Amino acid sequence: MGLLVRRKLSKPDEMAYCVVFGPAATSLEALARIAGRRWPVEECFETAKQEVGLDGYEVRSWHGWYRHVTLSMLALAFLAAMRVELASQRGAEDPAHSPQLPSACPRSAASSPASS
Repeated sequence: MGLLVRRKLSKPDEMAYCVVFGPAATSLEALARIAGRRWPVEECFETAKQEVGLDGYEVRSWHGWYRHVTLSMLALAFLAAMRVELASQRGAEDPAHSPQLPSACPRSAASSPASS
C-alpha cells in the first residue's frame, strides 16, 4: 500500500492524492499510468447513466439490481458496437476517434494515446 501524489505543473501548490495497492516492485510510472485510467472508466459510467439508464433503478433486491446493471451494460456495449460498425461503413480509419461520430466520452478520447 502506498500514496500516489499528483500535481499540475501549472499549479504546483494543488495536489491530488490516491491510495494505491500493488506489488512492492511496481514502478512509479506504472502506478501513475494505472491511476490515470480512472477517468475514462468514470466517464464511461457517466455515459451509461445518461444513455442507457444505469442509474435509473431503485434498489429493492440484489437480484433485480444485478439484472438491471447487466442489461444496462449490455445495451451500452451494443451501442458501442453499432457506433464502430457505422463508422467503418462510413470509411473512418479509426472508428473510436472518428470526427463523423463524436466520442461518448470526449475527454477520454482526447487524452488517449491513439488520439495524439
